[in-house]
Amino acid sequence: MKLVIDLIVGLLWVLIKIGDTIIFAGEFAGKNTKKVLKNLRKARIELPKFSIPEFKIKLPVIRLNLPKRKKRIKVEKPKNVGIFPGPIPNFLKLKYFLIGTFFSFLLIYIPLLILIFLQNLPNPKLLSLRDVAQTTKIYDRNGQLLYQIYASQNRTLVTLPSIPKNLINATIAIEDKDFYKNPGFDFAAIIRAAVGNLQGKPLQGGSTITQQLVKSTLLTPEQTISRKIKEIILAFWAERIYTKAEILTMYFNQVSYGGTSWGVEAASQTYFGKDVQDLDLAQSAFLAGLTRAPTIYFPYGDNPTLWKERQKEVLQRMKELGFINDQEKEETEKEELTFIPGESPIHAPHFVFYVKNYLIQKYGLPMVEKGGLSVVTSLDLKLQEKAQNIVKSEVEKSSQYNLSNGAALVTNPKNGDILAMVGSKDYDEPQFGKVNITTSLRQPGSSVKPITYSTALSMGFTAATIINDSPVSFGQPGGQIYSPVNYDGRFHGNLSLRIALANSINVPAVKTLANIGVKTMIDQAKRMGIASWDNPENYGLSLTLGAAEVKMTDMATVYGTLANLGERVDLVPVLKVTDSAGNTIFEKNNISKTKVLDSGIAYIISNILSDNGARSMEFGTGSPLNIPDVSVKTGTSDRLRDNWTIGYTPNFVVATWVGNNDNTPMSGIASGITGAAPIWRSVFVELLTKNPAQKLPRPDNVIEKDCIGRKELFIKGTENFVNCTYVPPSPSATPVEQAKSQ
Repeated sequence: MKLVIDLIVGLLWVLIKIGDTIIFAGEFAGKNTKKVLKNLRKARIELPKFSIPEFKIKLPVIRLNLPKRKKRIKVEKPKNVGIFPGPIPNFLKLKYFLIGTFFSFLLIYIPLLILIFLQNLPNPKLLSLRDVAQTTKIYDRNGQLLYQIYASQNRTLVTLPSIPKNLINATIAIEDKDFYKNPGFDFAAIIRAAVGNLQGKPLQGGSTITQQLVKSTLLTPEQTISRKIKEIILAFWAERIYTKAEILTMYFNQVSYGGTSWGVEAASQTYFGKDVQDLDLAQSAFLAGLTRAPTIYFPYGDNPTLWKERQKEVLQRMKELGFINDQEKEETEKEELTFIPGESPIHAPHFVFYVKNYLIQKYGLPMVEKGGLSVVTSLDLKLQEKAQNIVKSEVEKSSQYNLSNGAALVTNPKNGDILAMVGSKDYDEPQFGKVNITTSLRQPGSSVKPITYSTALSMGFTAATIINDSPVSFGQPGGQIYSPVNYDGRFHGNLSLRIALANSINVPAVKTLANIGVKTMIDQAKRMGIASWDNPENYGLSLTLGAAEVKMTDMATVYGTLANLGERVDLVPVLKVTDSAGNTIFEKNNISKTKVLDSGIAYIISNILSDNGARSMEFGTGSPLNIPDVSVKTGTSDRLRDNWTIGYTPNFVVATWVGNNDNTPMSGIASGITGAAPIWRSVFVELLTKNPAQKLPRPDNVIEKDCIGRKELFIKGTENFVNCTYVPPSPSATPVEQAKSQ
C-alpha cells in the first residue's frame, strides 16, 4: 500500500510540473514568439529517476536556455502565433490536469492496483495441492471403530462415486441449481444479494458451490466486500482449472457440516454412525441443508428441531428440479431421523490413548492428528467390555475392604497383542477414572518373586533347594537393620524353593536375593521386561518383596516371557497402519522374540506357579487361583496399598490390580482369596470358555526325579545338587509383625 501511495504522489507531482511548464511557455510565447519557440525547442526536461528498492522519486529538473535580458524589449503582441497565444486560461489548466489525471489512473494506477490485488490472492491450485488435515481412525482387531483422532477438524476424504446420488442432487438443489451451467459464480444471485445488502439486510453473497469451496478453504470467514470480490475471482479462476466433478469432490470433502465435522464422511459418521455411501434420502437431505448455517441447523444445538424445516426446504427444491417425485418427498418428510450422541464415541478409552501415545512416538503428533491414518489394533472389543464389567462389578462387591478402584490387562504372550486394557473401574469417574493404572507405576508386592527365583535357578538353585525360613537381619546403608517377616506372622523352618515360591513366603525370597545379589536380579528383570528399575544401588533386599514400582504392562511382558519358555516378546498394540491413500506403512508380521531365559527354567517356574497342591499351605486347595494348567502369582504391597494377581497359559496373560489411587491402605485383604484374585479368575474363566488352557511343552533339558516326597523337576545336570531326603515344614509358633507382601 505504501508503494501505491508513493507512486500516485510522484506521478501527480510530475503532471503538475509538466502542466506548469506548458503554461509558462505559453505566457512567454505571447511576448516573444520567435525567441521563445526557438528556446522551447532547445528546452530539455529530465524525467524523474526512480530507485526501485526504496521507491524514492527525484523531482524533475527543468532547464530553459533563455537569453539573458539586460533590458526590457518591447515586442509587439503577435496574432494567433504559437501553441498558446497568450496566458493560458484557468479552465484550460483544469482541463489538462483532469485529462492527465484520468489517463494516469486509467493506464497506470488502476492496472497497478489490479495487479497488486491479484498477486495477494491465493492460488486456486492449492485447492487440490494443499495438505488437508484428515482424521485418524482407531479400530479393534475385528474392525469395530474405537475412536477418531483429529486436531481441530474431523475429516476423512472420499471419492465422488462413493457419495450417494441423492446427496449430490440435494446439495445442488439447495446450494447451486445451475452448478453445471455457471462459470463459478451466479451473476443474478449476486445482484439479488447486493439489493438485499442495500436494503439493510445482513451481508449476503449468493454463493455458488465453487464459491463456498473457495471460501472454506482459501479465504477467511470475514463478511466484507473485498472478501466477496476475491471469492468471485477465485471461483471463476478455479473453474478454468478443475472439472465440475473435481470441484464437487473437493466440496464434499472440505466444507464444514457443523462442530468439528469437516467433509461429508466425517459428518455421516458424526450424526448417523455410518459410512456416507450408506445414507438414505432423508439423511442426505439433512446433510445437504447443514452447510448454509451449521450452527443454526445443528441437531445438538440450542434449536434442535430447526433442521427439520431445512430438510423440508431441501426436499421441496429437489422436487421442483425433478430429482424426486411427490411421493418420495412426502415419504421422506415423514421419516424419523435418529442421531447418535453429540460427542465422538469412544470405546476402551484407556487403550485408545495408550495407542495414540504409541503412534505419536512412532510417527509424530502432526501425522497422528492430521494424517488420516487407519489403525487396526490388537484389542478385542467384546473381551474388553466383558473385562470392564467384571472389574467394575468386583470392585463394588469388595467395597468393605476400603478399595475404590481396579484394573485388568489381557495379552497374548506369543505375539505381544493387547487384547483388553481396563485402566480403571470407570473412565468417567471424576476423581481418578482417567488415570490408566495399567501404565502407572505401582508397587508389585510378591508378584516379582518369579524373577528372583528364575535368576536363582539360572545360578544353580533347583526347585528342591532347601531354604531355611527363620528370623534373619541384614545390615543396610546408614546403619539400619532390615529384618524381613512373613505374611502369616510365622516362620516355617526348612522349605524347598518350590514350596517357598508357591506359598509366597517372604524370608526365603529375601535370603535367596541376598545370595544371588540385587544387581544380578535387576539385570535379569530388565531382560525379562521391567523398564522402570535403573540403578542397583538404589534398591535393597526388599526389592524381591515389591519395594520398587513397576508398570502392569511391564509385568505382563515378564510373565509373557515365562509363558513363552524364556522368549521375551514386547507388547505391540497395533496390527496394521495405513495412510490416507490406503498405503500400508506398518504391519505386524514378523514378531520380534529375544531369548532371555533358559526354556527349562521358565518351564519349572511355570510348573511351580500352577501347582495347587504346593500352594495349599497358605492358600488352601479351593482358592480362586486354582484353575488347572494355569500358572498364577499374587502380590500385595507394603501396608496393603496394592493387591495384584497375575497368571498365564501359553496363549494368555491376565494381570489384575485393586487398590486406591491415592495410596490409601486397604483393610482385610487376604491375598489370593480377595481383592484382585476374583477379578483375575473371572476374566480367565471367560477366556477359557472358548480357548481351553494349554499345557506348556516340557523342554528337553528338564527331567523328573523323586525328591523330598514328590516328583520334582530339574534342569539336566542339577538333579544331584540337593539332598532329596524329605523334611516337613516346621512353622514357628512365635508371632511376628505381619508383612503384607504375599
